[in-house]
Amino acid sequence: MIRLGLLLGSGALAALGIGLVVHQGAGVNHVALDSLPRGVTVVEAQAAEYRAIRRYVGTIQPWIEAHVGPQLISAYVDSVRVRPGDLVEKGQVIATLDCRNAAASSEAVAMQARALEVERQALAHESARVAELKQGGFASANEIEKRQAETTSKGAQLLETQARMRRATLEVNDCILRAPFTGEIADREADPGAFVRPGSAVATLVDRTTVRVVADVPEDDFAVLGKETDVLVHALATNRTLTAKVARISPSADRATRTLHLEIDVHDEARSLPTGTTAELVVDIGSARTATEIPLAAADIRGNKATVFVVEAAFAHKRVFELIGERAGTIYLSPALVAGSRVVTEGRGSLEDGDRVAAAVEPSAPPLARAGLTAAFSVATPGAAR
Repeated sequence: MIRLGLLLGSGALAALGIGLVVHQGAGVNHVALDSLPRGVTVVEAQAAEYRAIRRYVGTIQPWIEAHVGPQLISAYVDSVRVRPGDLVEKGQVIATLDCRNAAASSEAVAMQARALEVERQALAHESARVAELKQGGFASANEIEKRQAETTSKGAQLLETQARMRRATLEVNDCILRAPFTGEIADREADPGAFVRPGSAVATLVDRTTVRVVADVPEDDFAVLGKETDVLVHALATNRTLTAKVARISPSADRATRTLHLEIDVHDEARSLPTGTTAELVVDIGSARTATEIPLAAADIRGNKATVFVVEAAFAHKRVFELIGERAGTIYLSPALVAGSRVVTEGRGSLEDGDRVAAAVEPSAPPLARAGLTAAFSVATPGAAR
């Protein structure tokens, strides 16, 4: 029985070893990996039109802006009659100042002018009577000239006092701050009790019936941004897009930044565009060109050349095409890349020219309008300079 048990155990161990050897041999891959197709993801190239654009970031500014405050007098604010957002007419009172001192000074100067006028008239009458006495030999020429000089001096003093009275009147009038034009209150900068001086602002008034979109553009774009050039303006605050024309551009660049100042006039009777907000500007350059569109991830770009892998009959071929343009993660190549060709997007880093591939087709993105300004904001990334 012992011998029989040893024999059976030895046989079982031998069978187990043979099974393990067979199992290990069955898992060995006898096919070279280089001969297997490489798994890649491809996308079909699409026919498109490409037109170069320039993108700038600008600011919406009011056509007219005024910081309303005193010009001649320093005083405490007595009342402020407006709040931000109020619509005011030209000449409407915006604020009043406490000008009791100025009013008293103006009254004192007026009284002084009246006294000088009375004194001048008395001297004039006296001078006339002395001139009559000369005919009878009762007055000398020297005395007559002295009386006339005194009359003239009083007249000059009167004129000086009248000038001071007019200045005092201006100071009194400066105590009532009125709107210089019809517009809206943008900011209230002082409340009753505040002390203001000449140059201080009590309120800021803007006119938004026409706004100016201003931007600074690179000097090398001067040739393509002449007057009447169509510009697409997108107001970020209201998400409103409109088309306008370049109204004016500076003939001289800023010495520090080498940029040119650009302005666009936008008429807005409804006052729907807030000032001080950001606007994106897009300008078409040149004419539309026929191109082939592929994702940016499908190419290696150097200068104006793009290298792609085109899958033909289960083999990947390396091709180089002219780069026409790039926008929002999409590149536009010359029509030498035929529309409908399958280009590799994922897995191309390990490919060599002529490698066999197993391609999984990625759904193509829906076509976008690219020929002009109408789709500039839908195909361009926000904040891009160009």
